[in-house]
Amino acid sequence: MVIQPAERVRGAVTIPGDKSISHRAVMFGALAEGVTSVRGFLPGADCLSTIDCFRKMGVQVEQVSATELRVNGVGLHGLREPDDVLDVGNSGTTARLILGILAGQPFHSTLTGDESIRRRPMGRVTNPLQEMGAKIDGRAGGKLAPLSVRGGGLQGMKYVSPVGSAQVKSAILLAGLFADGTTGVKEPEQSRDHTERMLRAFGVPVVEEDGYTAVRGGSSLVATEIEVPGDLSSAAFLLVAAAILPGSDLTLRGVGINPTRAGILEVLREMGANIELSNERLSGGEPIADLRVQAGALRGITVCGTLIPRLIDEIPVLAVAATQAEGVTEIRDAKELKVKESNRIATTAAELRKFGAQVEELEDGLRIVGRTKLRGGAVVQTHHDHRIAMAMAVAALAADSPVTICDWESVDVSFPGFAELVQNIR
Repeated sequence: MVIQPAERVRGAVTIPGDKSISHRAVMFGALAEGVTSVRGFLPGADCLSTIDCFRKMGVQVEQVSATELRVNGVGLHGLREPDDVLDVGNSGTTARLILGILAGQPFHSTLTGDESIRRRPMGRVTNPLQEMGAKIDGRAGGKLAPLSVRGGGLQGMKYVSPVGSAQVKSAILLAGLFADGTTGVKEPEQSRDHTERMLRAFGVPVVEEDGYTAVRGGSSLVATEIEVPGDLSSAAFLLVAAAILPGSDLTLRGVGINPTRAGILEVLREMGANIELSNERLSGGEPIADLRVQAGALRGITVCGTLIPRLIDEIPVLAVAATQAEGVTEIRDAKELKVKESNRIATTAAELRKFGAQVEELEDGLRIVGRTKLRGGAVVQTHHDHRIAMAMAVAALAADSPVTICDWESVDVSFPGFAELVQNIR
């Protein structure tokens, strides 16, 4: 993909559906009694992998259109043993959340994914599930895919997670639906709460007590209607593009602004970006708004601590914003970036340096010195990571000449049509 520089971005656009919520809508709809309607579904490769896995376990998922689904739930105990391997493709969310569900099933299943998934650590999920009673085996003692799961017979527990991770928390809470007694998770800092919000929308009581988020085993899910908001992580690329290109004025319609996800809005505002919210509303427990962003003079800041879990996926494009901010931006406490689709600390630093950016790779983050005039003419790599691909595309918009991005197809994981959309808002 060759990205041409842009003077500014303008107009109003609708962002594709939230990937995290799309995954959960299919999973929870599959476990519910009745038919769940899903509007605004993200038809990206990751979410299609989730549909494929549940179809292999006997769930009928009808695609009414590219972004509208009907999920015919089989109830909490209606999944059937798959006669094929469950392949999650590139989706870490599918892998980790579905492990929680498989842990509660009285049958055998095998889960795998692409080369990236087979490198990503699963022990943070499989270890607590094994403590609950699931039998999980695989490479590295059940810490790397492919994984073999024989579930059932789970006991509820109180689990203190060493990391603030929505995937870990969600896997344990989903397993807790099939366990005897109550299952609770305590985190060092709060992670995304899409699972808790959606479980409540499906009628499952979720209790917050003594720092634990807990569910009781056997709680039934009742089918509902889900409107998937625009994905804030996808919106972040356009937010940054508008923030760094002088004269830009861009409105993003219907974007999810869940407080556990909205760290990118806080950080960009602190850096000096002009972001206004309007038409605020709730759907399925999720807050939604239209976002208007106008270019502003950005300044470097330090991003660390409890903010990090709330913007972990947006850090590559935040680094692009930092190259256009006066002064130094430091991103710390972000070791989690090392175990994403790529090592995003290393890949973000390496690829931004090709633009002439001053980026230092830290043990737990990045140090970026701005303001730098970004050079074009580079050939950059995506490392098969959709967020690296789109972050480098945003950098290319601000460069002084065209940039070639290799392996662009990874973008289809979360934002099909991203290149065309960027072309239309110049």
